[in-house]
Amino acid sequence: MDYEKLCSQIFEVDPKIRFAAVYNFWAECLAGGMKKGLDNLLSEKVTKNSINQALLRWKSRKTTEEWIGKAKYAMAEYEKIKRLTFYFNENELLLVSTEPDADHELIIKNIQKLLSDSS
Repeated sequence: MDYEKLCSQIFEVDPKIRFAAVYNFWAECLAGGMKKGLDNLLSEKVTKNSINQALLRWKSRKTTEEWIGKAKYAMAEYEKIKRLTFYFNENELLLVSTEPDADHELIIKNIQKLLSDSS
């Protein structure tokens, strides 16, 4: 899968998407990043910590897959952003952040379609 292309396509889904990046389970960024012209709200150190926390949450979700199925995505809404996390390819996370007033349901639906079309 071409992760740079995927991240570019995600930015095209909605103008309120701020960030789209793919990470492996060692918290290494494989592709993507902040939308051009926008500043990251978090420092690099805080971003890395946040990615590690997201990875730990996804690992903990795997413990219940046998009973409730695989997690499709997770969403957290903050005052300044919404953050979407998608687990795919067994070892990667797609992290997307949006403006707080973005239509997250439509964005999630469109990103899931991109992920299924790309696999």
